[in-house]
Amino acid sequence: MLPAFGLSYLIAIALSVHVVRTGREMYWIFIILAFHPLGGLVYFAANVLPELIGGSTARRIGQAARQALDPEREHRAAKEAVDDSPTVGNRMRLAAAAASLGRFDEAERLYGEAAQGIHADDPALLLGRARALIELHRPAEALALLDRLGEQGEAGRTAPAALAMGRAYHALGRTSEADTAYQWAAGRLPGLEGLARYTVFLAEMGRRAEAEEALAEIDKRAAKTTSHFRKEARMWRDFAAAALT
Repeated sequence: MLPAFGLSYLIAIALSVHVVRTGREMYWIFIILAFHPLGGLVYFAANVLPELIGGSTARRIGQAARQALDPEREHRAAKEAVDDSPTVGNRMRLAAAAASLGRFDEAERLYGEAAQGIHADDPALLLGRARALIELHRPAEALALLDRLGEQGEAGRTAPAALAMGRAYHALGRTSEADTAYQWAAGRLPGLEGLARYTVFLAEMGRRAEAEEALAEIDKRAAKTTSHFRKEARMWRDFAAAALT
């Protein structure tokens, strides 16, 4: 019987062969061998397991593993797509990837470049650019875009738009309007971001009892969160709780 050490290297070699035969990026071979055995486990979770069991859960596992190992992967792919074909859709994809990396200057510029001509009032572009402007501490400019978005009827009156509106009003000191927008968004958004941001707002307004009640609701929801979203839930829970310390 092969010693466990030797067997693990045979598995690493088999995974390296899988890289070549399936046309994966060659840096995977370096990861598999240089970070043995952890590199092989990451490759298996990201590339082999989804093939074996299929389904949306397996795809999410693979995407999470790839994202953790190479967070700029999507940004590079989106940039290549824009270089090959600078369509509105490709620019939007690159802007979203930039925002996910915290590159809000780049994201704001890309959303602005895409929102031209017939796409000037595209809801996704207006909201994406407004969010980037909020992160860049330019809430007045963000609010102007959100007002345009709100003029589009149902397409512009969504929970994500309301959350962005609440953040813009909050930053501008328009607390009554911020309260209305935050509360509306918190009750409709999936996940915990809306409720977490509303908790922080309540704490800052000196409404501690309401903030503590909102935090208790976050804890209740977080306890029911699936393993895939547990890390994100914990992040928003900590974000909200910090305002009450």
